[in-house]
Amino acid sequence: MHEGIFGIIPPMVTPFCSDGSVDESALRSDARYLVETAGVHGLAVGGSTGEGHTLTTADLRQITEAVVDEVAGRVPVIAGIIVNSTAAAIERGRAVKDLGVAALQVTPVHYLFRPTDDAMLAHFDAVSSEAECPVIIYNVVPWSYLSPELLARIIRSADGVIGVKQSAGDMKLLADLIVDVGDTGRILTAVDALLLPSFMLGAHGAVAAILTAAPTLCVELWNTNAKEEYVSARSLHEKLLSIWNSIADDNLPANVKHCMKLQNRAGGHPRAPMPQSSEAQAVAIQKALTAAELV
Repeated sequence: MHEGIFGIIPPMVTPFCSDGSVDESALRSDARYLVETAGVHGLAVGGSTGEGHTLTTADLRQITEAVVDEVAGRVPVIAGIIVNSTAAAIERGRAVKDLGVAALQVTPVHYLFRPTDDAMLAHFDAVSSEAECPVIIYNVVPWSYLSPELLARIIRSADGVIGVKQSAGDMKLLADLIVDVGDTGRILTAVDALLLPSFMLGAHGAVAAILTAAPTLCVELWNTNAKEEYVSARSLHEKLLSIWNSIADDNLPANVKHCMKLQNRAGGHPRAPMPQSSEAQAVAIQKALTAAELV
């Protein structure tokens, strides 16, 4: 059941140098910070916040290997795969399976054409079995979105599919998914604005950009909710909501990197053509982090 995958699992940014290459030193430094200082329960690389859509297979192996090496077994590491075919997903999964990742976080194919439900099931089953690694479905693509019923079907039918990272803001779908899947899989929320109600409904954890932007607050929220200290939890929720409102935009990874910069963490550059945070975004981020007492 992979119960070790739980709690606050930040989707790490991929720090890029000005020439677009991976800044491995910065990546390792933030992995250490997240585990040793923030106290997170796991790490994810190569997801949307990590600009996984821009990564080559070699990039994904490099960043995965660096983070797995840096955490040295202290927390599980999930490797993201954002590609457009079953073959490409299998190739990337095989490229990292020997590194000791806990699971692969795999999107549905997302270039325009939505597979049928049966084809979706076959896709995730093939990736998990042929890459020989557990798979968490990254349910994020708006025009290729999977219903709670289909997700539950895939988890029950494909032995290697162990859970779902549920994105978008529909709490009804998340609530249905938690009930439909029950104890047969891990349900991780990516509803950044509503982590607290996600946890209260029974999500096993979170993999969401806000966790990387404000990891200490998110760990505190997780712990506070677990202790049923809901007045304190609501206060943390409101701080995180303000931060989320300041970073939620088409250049979200760049805005997360700006949050990190203000907290003296090296996030590097976004990879072209993504723009860095605008002046207006930077002002809003500064205001939200100051109000949350993070800067």
